[in-house]
Amino acid sequence: MSGPEAPDGRAEFLRDALAGLSGRPKTLPGKYLWDETGSDLFDRICAHPDYYPTKREIALLPRVASEVAALVGPGVSVVEFGSGASRKIRTLLDALEAPAAYLALDISGAYLEAAIARLAPDYPNVAMTPVCADYSKPVRLPPGAARPPILGFFPGTSIGNFTPEQAGGFLGRARETLGPSHFLVGADPTRDPARLRRAYGESGGLMAALHLNLIARMNRELGSDFDPDNFHHEARLADDPFRVEAHLVANRAASYRLGERTIRFADGESIRTDTSHKYAPDLFRALAAAQGWEPVRLWVDDDSGFSLHLFRAP
Repeated sequence: MSGPEAPDGRAEFLRDALAGLSGRPKTLPGKYLWDETGSDLFDRICAHPDYYPTKREIALLPRVASEVAALVGPGVSVVEFGSGASRKIRTLLDALEAPAAYLALDISGAYLEAAIARLAPDYPNVAMTPVCADYSKPVRLPPGAARPPILGFFPGTSIGNFTPEQAGGFLGRARETLGPSHFLVGADPTRDPARLRRAYGESGGLMAALHLNLIARMNRELGSDFDPDNFHHEARLADDPFRVEAHLVANRAASYRLGERTIRFADGESIRTDTSHKYAPDLFRALAAAQGWEPVRLWVDDDSGFSLHLFRAP
């Protein structure tokens, strides 16, 4: 857990920030977007008309939830990676037959606790466990909290934050975390440049606010002295593999303090703060198969703007 209440989290944040901002090109891990402010901003982004992935997923998930329920069977324990506000899980819990437990896994502890507090009263027969953890690393679930049969759930397009190699690593770690299980994973195959630029570069200015919050967070939690007014947000398309990159670009040359080090920026130099890879279904199935996940079913929305994969690990 990172944030003011977690000294060890601050130390890791500082190490990661120093390593990323001392490199060429400069980077910051996208996981640090998700403090409470960042999570709230992303909720607002998901409601914005420019941000198509959430709308496509919200339309697709109810259409397939009953089929997912039939395939995984009754009494499952659901483990959601990157649960955020725990809103999409309602569609799944409502469709599943007598779900036994829900484990919500997220890096933002305060946000996670609040989400579970809102959800739990509506599902009194489902044991709910918040798990504050970083799913980019190995995760162990609390003993006894998730009993077979198990359904992993990784909605949205968060898998796109990983390169293909990293996505394979995540899928392998998830198989170890879940054991014999099913895994329902969302992925975005979109390659329309205009749609991508609106979603990731505009969204009513909310996407810029989300990424600029990283500057505010470093200043607040790490004692740095970055000037947020010296940076603007850009979304850039890149190939091989196809992806959208988020950058914070320095408007002018400047130097800032971070820990015991000085971080220098040239005019126009940027920090890459996040990446969204766009995975065609065949590529994603191949990544999963390499980690021992057998494909069970694929659903793609009518506009090819979102896909849901159901896998099984025997």
